[in-house]
Amino acid sequence: MYATAFLDIPPLDSAGGSVTLPGSKSISNRVLLLSALCAGTTLVQDLLDSDDTRVMLDALRLLGCGVKHSAADVEITGFGGKPPAAHARLFLGNAGTAMRPLAAALAVIGGDFELSGVARMHERPIGDLVDALRQLGCDIAYLGVDGYPPLRIGRPQLKLDAPIRVRGDVSSQFLTALLMALPLVAQRDIVIEVVGELISRPYIEITLNLLARFGIAVEREGWQRFTIPAGSRYQSPGSIHVEADASSASYFIALGAIAADASMPVTIHGVGEASIQGDIRFIEAARLMGAEVQGGPNHLEVSRGAWPLRAIDLDCNHIPDAAMTLAVMALFADGTTRLANIASWRVKETDRLAAMATELRKLGATVNEGADFLEVTPPARWQAASIHTYDDHRIAMCFSLAAFNPAGVRVTIEDPKCVAKTFPDYFEALFSVVRTAAPHIPVICVDGPTASGKGTLASQVAHALGYHYLDSGALYRIAAFAAIRAGLSLDAAHEHTIAKMAETLPVRFSGGHVFLAELDVTDAIRTEEAGMNASKVSALPSVRTALVALQHGFRRLPGLVADGRDMGTVIFPDAPLKVYLTASAAHRAERRHKQLISKGISTTIDSLRQDLEARDARDMNRATAPLKPAGDALLLDNSHQSVEESVAQVLRWWESRKQQTQ
Repeated sequence: MYATAFLDIPPLDSAGGSVTLPGSKSISNRVLLLSALCAGTTLVQDLLDSDDTRVMLDALRLLGCGVKHSAADVEITGFGGKPPAAHARLFLGNAGTAMRPLAAALAVIGGDFELSGVARMHERPIGDLVDALRQLGCDIAYLGVDGYPPLRIGRPQLKLDAPIRVRGDVSSQFLTALLMALPLVAQRDIVIEVVGELISRPYIEITLNLLARFGIAVEREGWQRFTIPAGSRYQSPGSIHVEADASSASYFIALGAIAADASMPVTIHGVGEASIQGDIRFIEAARLMGAEVQGGPNHLEVSRGAWPLRAIDLDCNHIPDAAMTLAVMALFADGTTRLANIASWRVKETDRLAAMATELRKLGATVNEGADFLEVTPPARWQAASIHTYDDHRIAMCFSLAAFNPAGVRVTIEDPKCVAKTFPDYFEALFSVVRTAAPHIPVICVDGPTASGKGTLASQVAHALGYHYLDSGALYRIAAFAAIRAGLSLDAAHEHTIAKMAETLPVRFSGGHVFLAELDVTDAIRTEEAGMNASKVSALPSVRTALVALQHGFRRLPGLVADGRDMGTVIFPDAPLKVYLTASAAHRAERRHKQLISKGISTTIDSLRQDLEARDARDMNRATAPLKPAGDALLLDNSHQSVEESVAQVLRWWESRKQQTQ
């Protein structure tokens, strides 16, 4: 997951390949609560691992449920409608799928409970659900503003003889909460009547489907009247599989429609057209706009059909979450797209109608925002934009698709980690199936002499930007290490075999460690012997050529920070930012002395300084790729700077360079 303050997405050209989606949030949290309300144990397979499911699991633990993890599966030992904990303070983040159903279930069970969340959760309405529960005799008090969490729940005096009336035009989660809670007290038939039009009906279909899996057969008269039969009782299905999230599928369906050729479609695993989730009907909307969609029971294949996409006028009541993706697809359409019946957007993680209108306009679109509709006309002139995400995962994900804009302008996603709510690895999944020309992938080069601190600086800049990191100096050490492990002598007789191996070395740099495949070689390649072996392989021309190609392979989305001695002069001469980092030999000797002394290695500052000066002379005078600043490099003397000050300077330079290139 990208935990950076922002994520720059370079201009993207095309897409194709396979992606496996995480489990559905809507199904995951429903299944967790239903499993808790059963007696016995339920195995939940392929559960979504996200912020929303974690707060639900934490709450269930506090209520006395047994929770046992095994990879992507979770075993829930339920409490059968009577939680052992009669007192609990539950923090539910911004998870409506946890707050509303738990509030209803605990209200009919009774006890001493407080339910709270983040600030935005305390702005999301719950009054209609509370009103319905109070009709039953539930004891619920507001601890802040009336109509909104946080809530205090006490012991009820239940009255089940009259139909329970609940509004359906604000959030379908209110009805879902009642449908899941009332089987706990169904000594007689319990009737729920929906007041007004029921929005987001597909989410109620998910609820009814899952209730049936847990032994509750709800009788439905249209969408206005629901009856829970007397004697209803939860029964564990033993095990239940969570299908992949259809709402998350919408981003990759749109991706295929915008950028995938039929010869290499975007293939989505984990969900098919037979999904129980209403948002799977996003496929219908995508086809209307021109997407080519094929599939089977558990996968979809999507490619571009009509281009530009066709503008549509659509009632989106049946796909409220996925409809946000249509708003971004509209940027690539041949006219004005109108998305109607989406008033529920205003009471989601943020006011999504206002937010989408604001961010679409930043890109140059003409947007008409109504009380329950959005009209989007594509930009006449695309503009680079920094997308504010409002701590809303769906805004971050759908706007990433704007990076396919034909003008090639940069799109920045602020607070990319907000996707953790439902799809923590979304951007990794996106970058695995999109492509762009190498010059579009930014590279920051940090060159400099030995002990200048270039590795520390480069790795911290990469971390701040969410970019890949390349320690080029380590590659020769790793190549030598791998050759010796394979039983090869580091000589001309084995040059071509070592070079062939070097072409595909599975090297990665992560968290200050160096890995060869899954083996941590950080310490093994830092010895004196490893350094001498690196000198031997660097003298083999074929190996040097192979390692140059390997270094080019580190240029991957969303960007790269590379450190070495010839990154800006030889390996990445087209890098938009080159930094030559240096410090006086005296300062470098002092730093190296502190490092060695801390490791128990005895040495003197004078000897280290002399060694560094000799090394500088050799590096600057070598015939191949001598150490020198690139002609357009920015010089940074860090003799009197902290690492943090140096990092801040490079980030300022990078921000300035980005502004110059737009």
